[in-house]
Formats: sequence, structure tokens, C-alpha cells
Amino acid sequence: MYNSSAAFTGSNTEYKNRLFVYEVEGLSRNSIDTKVPIRSSGTVFITVPYSRMNQEMRRINSLGGKVISIKPAGGDVPEQDSQPQPKQQEASNNNKPMTQAKPKKEKQKVPVNIYRPKNPYVGKCIDIYDLVEEGGIGTCRHMTFDLSGGDLHYIEGQSIGIVPPGVDDKGKPNKLRLYSIASTRHGDNLDGKTVSLCVRKLEYKHPETGEHVEGVCSSFLCGLEPGNEVSITGPVGKEMLLPEDEDANIVMIATGTGIAPFRAYLWRMFLEGDKNPDYNFKGLAWLFFGIPKTENILYKDKLEKLAQEYPDNFRMDYAISREQKNSEGGKMYIQHRIAEHADQLWELMQNPKTHTYICGLKGMEGGIDEALSAAADKHGVNWDEYRKAMKKEHRWHVETY
Repeated sequence: MYNSSAAFTGSNTEYKNRLFVYEVEGLSRNSIDTKVPIRSSGTVFITVPYSRMNQEMRRINSLGGKVISIKPAGGDVPEQDSQPQPKQQEASNNNKPMTQAKPKKEKQKVPVNIYRPKNPYVGKCIDIYDLVEEGGIGTCRHMTFDLSGGDLHYIEGQSIGIVPPGVDDKGKPNKLRLYSIASTRHGDNLDGKTVSLCVRKLEYKHPETGEHVEGVCSSFLCGLEPGNEVSITGPVGKEMLLPEDEDANIVMIATGTGIAPFRAYLWRMFLEGDKNPDYNFKGLAWLFFGIPKTENILYKDKLEKLAQEYPDNFRMDYAISREQKNSEGGKMYIQHRIAEHADQLWELMQNPKTHTYICGLKGMEGGIDEALSAAADKHGVNWDEYRKAMKKEHRWHVETY
């Protein structure tokens, strides 16, 4: 069983000893220590140890102030406006010879647009299988393409374009569609020569004509057989990349095929071993997955096996809309599951090493914002402003469609 206290205290001991800087507006000069300068903009910086963050928040609120940002001490705070920072314990580092310092990792290079629509890479489908179990809703398939004939390479969190054959209703060649990559940079075969997708076949009834409509590209992909050729472009995208920090906490919120990039993350974290000598994940990965029925839980067996084998590093919570009820007795959607854990998520998000990723149907962000806003309000924090600060710090990532 997942041990939440271990997750927050075990791997984050260093974080809990850190200092944070609150940027506060609305305080008068008489209400605070006169040694703390008020900037011309009307804001002030106050340094707070982690253990007193909530107390200081309440004190600021009682004085009529408003916290507009929270940053780790030593961050991007103007020197002339900040308080003198107490020195943190460095004894263990001071005694370490320079030669023993861990070498700084070279920043990874992100490949972009190696292949373009006018000159796509043509690869073969080498594997395809159903992901929805009998009794589930719709068609969704996992498919793998051979890349050995070219130079197409990628990293987790990116997308590739698929150019379906044929022409559109205007007689022009079909345009490419983007799909999130569901495999790690090493591919499902771990040889670095494949890329995989998780594709749901788009099917719906036309609201005006009642005609049954099928998506052009998704129908093409879901109808593939091993040996069929596919035109591929890309890769593209830098919004959903994983941090290189092995101690980062990764919150993943997915609906349906939005699980694709998170499959890549989790496979990289837990299944590739010596394939990733410079990446040994030690943080907490927490997946929230929204689906309509149990039979629609994509990659269910493997995900549940990971949760069982890595209880201190991987947690997973489903929101199964047609089977589970929320606290009000209605259907359980992803935002309701987030609301149940909002306080714990809020605490986790105070850690500057926590990154949150959202992937799935457009519009899902609203309910998630509402749930987290309620948790932030308890601490006197405006969620919209805090989310913007996380985005600026590259800790809030959204890709919806």
C-alpha cells in the first residue's frame, strides 16, 4: 500500500529544510519589521522556513496582506529588495573534495522537425493490438512503427505527425494529425529503432444529419496491419518534457488516450534499468486516470503491476465515470478525484521539484483548476496566480485536444 507520509518526508527531507521567499503586497510599513524594505511597487519579500509557511501565511492574511508568489530562497529575487538570507548548513559539502563533486549533467538536446510534411519518413507498422477489453467503449489500439530506415529520434513527452493517405473533400492531400508518443526514447523494443502511439478511433453521429462519421487519420491508423507503411513527421513539442531531475515529483492527470505521454514517463522511470544510466528516478509519480469503464483502462495490467512493485514511488487513482460515484452521488470524473486529494496535491505542489502534467480532452482543465483553487483558498493563496507562477517556473504542463 502507498505510504503518503514516506513519500512526503522520506525523499523530500532536503526540501523541508529549505527556505522560501514570499512576495507580499498590501502590507503597510507599520505592520511589518522595519528592516524589511517595501519596494516602490508596494510589494515586499519575506523569507520563511518551510516549517513556518502556513503560520506566516495566516499572519500575512491577518495584517491585510496578499501572497502573490512563492519561490525557493536563492531564486530570482532582486538583490536590493530581499532580506539577508540565513546561511544553510553546508558542513557536509564543505568537507567534500572538489574532485568528488557530482559532474553537472549536460542539458539534453530536444530533437524537432527532423522530418517535415513535404519529406516525411516512411516507416512500417510492425505491431498493433487492441487496448480496450471486451465490454469497453470504442476502439483504441497501441501501434509500433519501425524507424530503422531513417534518423527519426525523440524524447518522452513529444509528438509525431501522421499523414494519412488520400485527399480531403476539397481534393487536396490529407493534412497531418499530431499524436503524443507513447514510448520512451528507446522504443518498446529498447533498441532505439521504434516509436509507438496510443490511438482511439474517432467515431460519432453528425448532430445535424445523423450520419455516422469516422475520423480520417484515426480510422487509417486503427485499421493498420503489420507491414503497412505510414508517413511520419516530427518530432515536435517541448511543453510536456520530463524534468531531468531524478528527485522530481511528477503529477500526471490523464483522460483516455491522454495516458500516452505518461506511459512513456513511467516506462522510463521504472522499466528501462541500465538503459538510463544518468536517470534513476527517486521521486513520486502520481497518476490520475479518467476513463468511462474498467474495460477502458488502457495498459491496465502493466500500470497496476508498477503500482504494486514500486509503492513508495508510484501511486495511481482511477476516475471511472460510469461505475464510480463522486461525493455528491453523481458520476466520478477526473476533477472529482482531484478534489478528493486536493489538499495533499497542494502540499506536494509547494515543493519546487514537483511538476504537474495534464493531457486529454480539451476543457478538463476547468474542473481541475476549481478543485485545486479550493485547496489554495484554505491557505489564502489565489490559485490562478499560483498556477501562473508554476507555469513560469516550467512546473505546470498542459496538452489537451
